Amino acid sequence: MRNPYLKSASGIYVNYFLLGMVNIMLSSNMAALSEQWDTDKAGISYIISAIGIGKLLTYALSGHLSDKFGRKPLVIFAALAMGIFLVGIPLSPVYQVAFMFALLAGVANSAMDAGSYPGLIEIFPKSSGSASVLVKAFMSIGAALLPFMILFFANQDAFYGYAFFVPAAIFFINMLFLTTISFPDHKAIVASQEAENAGESKFLSEPKFSREGIALVIIGFTSTGLFTVAQIWLPSYGEEVLGMAADSSVKLLSYYSIGALVSVLSLSVLLKKLVRSVTVIVIYPIITFIAITTILTVKVPNVAIVMAFFIGFSTAGVFQLAITIMTELFWQKKGTVTGIVATAAGLASIVMPLVTGMLSETGNIAIIFIFDAFLAVIGLVSAAFVYYRYGKVIPKNKEHRVQ
Repeated sequence: MRNPYLKSASGIYVNYFLLGMVNIMLSSNMAALSEQWDTDKAGISYIISAIGIGKLLTYALSGHLSDKFGRKPLVIFAALAMGIFLVGIPLSPVYQVAFMFALLAGVANSAMDAGSYPGLIEIFPKSSGSASVLVKAFMSIGAALLPFMILFFANQDAFYGYAFFVPAAIFFINMLFLTTISFPDHKAIVASQEAENAGESKFLSEPKFSREGIALVIIGFTSTGLFTVAQIWLPSYGEEVLGMAADSSVKLLSYYSIGALVSVLSLSVLLKKLVRSVTVIVIYPIITFIAITTILTVKVPNVAIVMAFFIGFSTAGVFQLAITIMTELFWQKKGTVTGIVATAAGLASIVMPLVTGMLSETGNIAIIFIFDAFLAVIGLVSAAFVYYRYGKVIPKNKEHRVQ
């Protein structure tokens, strides 16, 4: 039987396709924006951190609103606000105005996550892990296409802002589309699950937020931190440490995004039959650590290209899988727990640009990636704990292998 909410899912995925562009839009236009606002690379990284501030301040509220009023209003608002951000940034005459638009983008991102992830889990209850991971696939496609769009406008000697205006227009069109479709009734779904589980627990032992929950929150922070650092600083590392030309170093982001895309497309299939979400979140930080260590020790451009691919591959989908596992363990408040994990991600979006911006002022970009490797180790330890606890909490016959 055809899923009646496929249009809803498609609208969500279009939003995330465009968000993939938004996530690297500022770092990919550092030179033009630095000149426009009379600042430096560190200044642009602080603008990027403002997006994280907007997320951090509103994730808890967005999660609550998602559980109270439903997923659709938040998803519609997110598309509208992101479009406004993309129009506003290239038209901002001064740094302070751009900072305000970046805050708005953070608010939009929190609304998008709090509405979309629970929405997708409710639209595809039997393949929630795959549905969530596909978010990253669409983000990766958007991120992979953006550098080529920027290059196209540059070759035409056109205003760099056109690369902002095109996705803004699509956001506005998608917002109108989303107003015409329906989403699952989240309150009815929770009530149905409560009735189904009446009289018995679905767990071997009840999950505790102070235990499994905190570990997943840490993964939300580290997974976001890992790809935030890579997206901001890979081009600078290529140019300043490896001696790559500016246009070639920017293309490292494309190889990174291609790796992410290959990963999530593979996961969307493998999670249904062969591998569990809790296994992936353990394996991926190991790959990330090896790739970062290789870039730091083997300073060859071609090696950096391959490792950029693997960094993208191994950081893709971990945040989404952390949310999937969190909503499985704390299923009665999907929007709220999504907001909590995403708050940690928002904190990472603030802390990582600020910390790495300060590290960059030492003049040694390599220090940033040493810090990134340390972050991967923290993520690995937390994931190993979740893996262990998951086996103690979820009965074997109820494991969501379809994820």
